[in-house]
Amino acid sequence: MGLVKKIEVDSVLEENNQNDPYIELESVASQKNAICVKLKIDVNEKTGIKRKTVTIKKSSRTRTECDLHKLSGEREIYKDYIVDAVDITAQSITFSNGKTIFVGESWGGFKEDIMKLQIRQTIINHFEKEKKLKDKGIKVLSLFFIDRVANYREYADSIVKKGKIAEWFEEIFNEVKANPIFAGITLNSAEEVHGGYFSQDKKGQLKDTKGDSILDNDTYSLIMKDKERLLSSKEPLRFIFSHSALREGWDNPNVFQICTLNETQSEIKKRQEIGRGLRLPVNQDGQRIFDDNINTLTVIANEKYEDFAKKLQTEIEDDCNVEFGGRINNKRKEVKIKLTKAYKLSEDFKELWEKIKQKTQYQVEYKTDDLVKIAGKELSNISISAPKIVSLKAKIGITDEGVTTELANVSEKKIEYGKYVAIPDVLGYIQNKTKLTKDTILKIIKESGKGSEMDKNPQQFMDYATIIINEALKKLMIDGIKYEKLKGENSCYAMELFENEELNSYLDNVVKVQNEEKTLYSHVLVDAHSSVETQFAKDLETLEKVKFYFKLPYWFKIQTPIGSYNPDWAIVLENDKKIYFVAETKSGGEIRESESAKIKCGRKHFEQLDNVRFERVEKVIEIMS
Repeated sequence: MGLVKKIEVDSVLEENNQNDPYIELESVASQKNAICVKLKIDVNEKTGIKRKTVTIKKSSRTRTECDLHKLSGEREIYKDYIVDAVDITAQSITFSNGKTIFVGESWGGFKEDIMKLQIRQTIINHFEKEKKLKDKGIKVLSLFFIDRVANYREYADSIVKKGKIAEWFEEIFNEVKANPIFAGITLNSAEEVHGGYFSQDKKGQLKDTKGDSILDNDTYSLIMKDKERLLSSKEPLRFIFSHSALREGWDNPNVFQICTLNETQSEIKKRQEIGRGLRLPVNQDGQRIFDDNINTLTVIANEKYEDFAKKLQTEIEDDCNVEFGGRINNKRKEVKIKLTKAYKLSEDFKELWEKIKQKTQYQVEYKTDDLVKIAGKELSNISISAPKIVSLKAKIGITDEGVTTELANVSEKKIEYGKYVAIPDVLGYIQNKTKLTKDTILKIIKESGKGSEMDKNPQQFMDYATIIINEALKKLMIDGIKYEKLKGENSCYAMELFENEELNSYLDNVVKVQNEEKTLYSHVLVDAHSSVETQFAKDLETLEKVKFYFKLPYWFKIQTPIGSYNPDWAIVLENDKKIYFVAETKSGGEIRESESAKIKCGRKHFEQLDNVRFERVEKVIEIMS
């Protein structure tokens, strides 16, 4: 619905680095007769070496199950790694070679190089977004998640020093800032543009927490209490560092980059991480921005794009019971969409644009008697349920496996609402939700014959009535809508709007254009989930009778009573004569009631324009006759 940012993932990974022993201690826990340890190591498999989690147990049984050489599929580099001791209190294990590793630590791999590259990619993405938005008054923020405060701020003899991450950041920031392609971007010095969001102890020293303790006053005030100041272009802070997770409730609409800069794999849920930057951005006037080409959150992750997407989709599907497949994009597959030469040279395009650029305004007409009959009939079919109190008795058991419940008894009691609470102002409530007069609302209730059931559950009655009346009202407004051409200075869409927009998409969402002489862009934007749109775009390019075509931009909108409508295609056909066509490609199974209503409005809008046909179709051949 375009109510949050889209998501793209810029993955930073190591590959083919199995020459050193990689060990990451994930957890140490006690069980009935053993201590359970979970480690991530490189394992020999039929398809090659894979990094995976293995479980070992320290008990009175054989020593081989604590031997990483065996668990890795007999990789020689793990030959001296046998677990000798496990310390539950210290959350650590010690190997036979004398080395000790703590939970959260990892050995081997290019972790520091990966972290540096993540920082670089985040800063580059930030500068690219700054360049794109510099004339739009939208401040860009980037958010880093780190798992150790000491990596960002160190303490030595009461002196605060920059940690390795802060030093890396400033060094890389200066390198990126000096790149000539970002010459037009004006930002403060490296020291001024970044700040940390961490908890501190009684001595004022920053410490590792889970984001739920007393926070550093200055940064807390800036980030939590003074969001407007943080959103101001005059405030130099643009890169925010946080330990693990920001306190619940914090987010910022202008976070465009999130970097999961963790030495170990973050335990924070993906939904929590990306939730800090999903809201739509605002400009310096506080106005919300609804530009799909701007509203993208880039996540710079230390894991594969596919793994990130899978984890996020699984979380959302499990917690929210919705399908989320295919909505996360791979940053490495990004495509820049450019205007073709046809924009300035094609007479077909100029003629087509001249036909469809006209803006309109609408008026609606409907008869109140019709509204009363339609809404009254629908309201007569509702069933009002009396409130009730339900009592559930269950047996609670505590066993070795945990807490169990067993339902023992269920009883319920209906409540006669009217005896205990005064009936609310039903007409006033519905009037506030529908904007109709109380007289009309009363007529609808009388028409329905449901007024006598109101005292069963007044709130339920009012809510049902509101929904039904609004739906009936929308239908009548759509049926009775009339458009007329606007006049004056802003009565048409300016052709220059095409030049002002820089379009980006992804390989899965575009069709590469072969014949640039008959269309406007180098790539055609399509819905990756719609085979209808993809095939439609391919057919437009190959059919000889199609002289010119392009996908209408997001800002080409027709106003309707239920929100703006953006048609799909503008087309020039030529048989015996040229025909100027606007098409909506929706298959019968894809169409929703609200979309169908907007398409009806679109049809009436184009009826006011000269020699422009408008149709909803599935195939190009349908517009040939």
